[in-house]
Amino acid sequence: MVVPALFMLVASFLQRGPHGTLVGPPTLANYLRFFGLTEAGFDPLYLLILARSVFFALVVTLITLLLGYPLAFAIAQSRHKEALLLLVVLPFWTNFLIRIYAWIVIFQKKGVVNAFLGMLGLDPLTLYPSWFAVYTATVYTYLPFLVLPVFTAVERVDWTLHEAAQDLGAGRFRSFLHAVWPQTLPGVVAGVLLVFIPALGTFVISDLLGAGRVILIGNVIQQQFGVVRDWAFGSAAAYVLMGLVLLGLWLYARRAGEEGLDRLV
Repeated sequence: MVVPALFMLVASFLQRGPHGTLVGPPTLANYLRFFGLTEAGFDPLYLLILARSVFFALVVTLITLLLGYPLAFAIAQSRHKEALLLLVVLPFWTNFLIRIYAWIVIFQKKGVVNAFLGMLGLDPLTLYPSWFAVYTATVYTYLPFLVLPVFTAVERVDWTLHEAAQDLGAGRFRSFLHAVWPQTLPGVVAGVLLVFIPALGTFVISDLLGAGRVILIGNVIQQQFGVVRDWAFGSAAAYVLMGLVLLGLWLYARRAGEEGLDRLV
């Protein structure tokens, strides 16, 4: 992992030569281009794509949390938790591309959804390619990454604190908020990170279900390494994305450390 990362770091300061080769001398031109600082003036194209990707990842993470958090509780409190957990991880037994192509079959013009609507006498919907299809498939893909850590946290919850809060006069919602939610927070944070980071850099789902209409930062990087063969700019874009993720993780770690110190004090 380290060697390719170092190669990309060096490549990000070089330029695209003939036939996709890398040539010097080292320069910041690729990073300036990404941030819109070109000789022709300010062009925020890649910054807008990056902002769109962050917004996309945040929405996917929020939807996944709203679906996965109660699902993890339902599984933890079920008598058939082993079977339900098996259903959660069962999609991983199938190739990732096959699962994405399955969504194309479901959403395409003559797919499963529109066939069902036709049986009801309704007009077909344009579900593929679309942002709706990309969001749906992304949430479906990363939902288990949130359910599993939250389930683990719920399994360790001390429910006597919840009962004690209710005995002291707190309502069900307030006792849950103050006695249960803090105990599940580590699992929530782990799940959110496991969803947000890959969703931020995704490109396969948006490429297949967006059919070129949905462009995220992952698609930009993939195109630079593939079709365009501009490895220098692709490396710079990848490092900007990596820096954004590491900055977020550092801010979270710093905040968590300060809160932990405050509790000790």
